[in-house]
Amino acid sequence: MCFVGGRAFASLVQLQAGALLVLADPFLSSRREQLVALASRHAVPSIYAWREFAASGGLISYGASLTSAYRLLGPYAAKILKGAKPADLPVQQPTKFELVINLKTAEALGLTVPQTLLARADEVIE
Repeated sequence: MCFVGGRAFASLVQLQAGALLVLADPFLSSRREQLVALASRHAVPSIYAWREFAASGGLISYGASLTSAYRLLGPYAAKILKGAKPADLPVQQPTKFELVINLKTAEALGLTVPQTLLARADEVIE
């Protein structure tokens, strides 16, 4: 049985939920394949916080670029290793956000993605 089971997604269908928003969360991210498969199986259009979900078959993702965020870690760690006190370092926030649209998934769900949205996407998976 999956971590949320098909019952949660079946409930979304029964309640006629128009879509699902999956927030950035380590627990949910660790179950990316399960979430994407359940959303697909139950035909629930879903938007995710990380591009990896759209790359795995999710409909849309919009959120901070994990790659860019991880690139900030090296210089930060270097400053700490050179003696800087972590409390004295400025808080870093994401500066790059990515919109990824999976057209294969949109087609499977019978959805048409507006051209204006496609034009704004950082990546379109066809």
